[in-house]
Amino acid sequence: MPDLIAERCSYIAGSWVDGDETLAVENPADESHVTDVAAAPLAEIERAVVEARRCFDTGEWADVPPAERARVLHALVDHVVARRDALIATIVAEAGQPVSFAERAQFGAGVALARGTIDLYLSMPHEDTNPVPVDELVRAGGVLSIRRHEPVGVVSAITPYNGAIIMAFQKLIPALMAGNSVILRPSPLTPVSSLLFGAAAQAAGLPAGALSVVVEGGAGGAELLTSHPAVDMVSFTGSTAVGRRILAQAAPTVKRVALELGGKSAQIYLPDAVGRVAAGAAAVVAATAGQACVAATRMLVPADRKDEVVEAVSRAYAAITVGPPSDPAARMGPLINAAARERCERFVAAAQEHGGKVAFGGGRPRGLERGYYFEPTVLDLPDNTNPAAREEIFGPVISILGYRDLDDAVRIANDSDYGLSGQVYGADLPAATAVARRLRTGAVNVNVGGLFSAYAPSGGYKHSGLGRERGPDGIRAFQEVKHLAIKEQS
Repeated sequence: MPDLIAERCSYIAGSWVDGDETLAVENPADESHVTDVAAAPLAEIERAVVEARRCFDTGEWADVPPAERARVLHALVDHVVARRDALIATIVAEAGQPVSFAERAQFGAGVALARGTIDLYLSMPHEDTNPVPVDELVRAGGVLSIRRHEPVGVVSAITPYNGAIIMAFQKLIPALMAGNSVILRPSPLTPVSSLLFGAAAQAAGLPAGALSVVVEGGAGGAELLTSHPAVDMVSFTGSTAVGRRILAQAAPTVKRVALELGGKSAQIYLPDAVGRVAAGAAAVVAATAGQACVAATRMLVPADRKDEVVEAVSRAYAAITVGPPSDPAARMGPLINAAARERCERFVAAAQEHGGKVAFGGGRPRGLERGYYFEPTVLDLPDNTNPAAREEIFGPVISILGYRDLDDAVRIANDSDYGLSGQVYGADLPAATAVARRLRTGAVNVNVGGLFSAYAPSGGYKHSGLGRERGPDGIRAFQEVKHLAIKEQS
């Protein structure tokens, strides 16, 4: 196995902290043991919070000028870049993701996101003089009006297993650029890669307490980070069920909560774009095996061409090679663990019980006795009430539904508890864009699979979350707004 990230314990307030209990990290591609990581004792997680509070309240990081914060964070990113090979090998080993995905979508996109977010922050106004109209100032007797954007304080950043590095960059960089102190808690399923941020913080010279990386083993540490009175904000990416629990845990202390949660996004094909379904379907399962909250797992097509689409998508899925990252021919890897695979199996069975048909896949691939693999699966569903069309499966399963006309397509797409993303394909661009505007979802991509940029916000409607990440809105999420009204003594 290639060299992995060397750190094996939590980074708390400027030092590495061991623990008596360990987490065994498993490679989902072959169920082999990757390494053991020391879980932080509860008292050390408490110390991470206390030190983050101290660092913020004393201004050791918050009072540093933005240009200097930018220099330090660029140095942090430089350290990550310098350890590129070990980072990619670690992502592949602990998440089972193909090397190309780890290189492109986690490392490459993460570094670009970090650099872009730093530049975006520096270009934004963080203090506006006289935001109140002049006539109101006159009536107020010449009061000077100032609007300031200030850091929230102490932020708990909780990231998922399917995008440990990219999601960490997405939370850490805007929060730290805004002057907050941050405690990063990666998923216990993929904790090793995130420990690099502790080493990077140390190498870049962040003050002790400005950034801690906590390996948490389920002994109450996660709840401490979402309920502690000294924590001002929780930023979480993960399932809707866990997001609801975090809201409840944060409520007694009225914390700010930013949630990017589940999705059941639709990809709508206008009649003039049905020829693109194979590529759109492949994008759902490639690289992450469907383990992406933004995956467009409901495919909506003209009802009179549904059979044609089911056949085309089935052919496309039959051509996808499933296997471990070590297989250069593999386009799709494993699910994260046995529970994720069993969830796929349950939903395929439920789909059939409610009138759906398995057009392709639906089980474990032959020849892969070890590893948590599931076949790319095509479900032909009679309507949007089917369980496979309602719930997030988080696996390589696409559901195909027919619509009567574009009004019906919009109705079906919006008939969901979720609203995270969506796609519309059409040669008639005005028509496709008109459909996109009617979708109740945080992002819609027209004739493109998706746009991931420091300048483009993401987030959900309805049960898909609260707030936005990336873009100006993602930076503002980590800031409070203060209004100052100032008048000289007369």
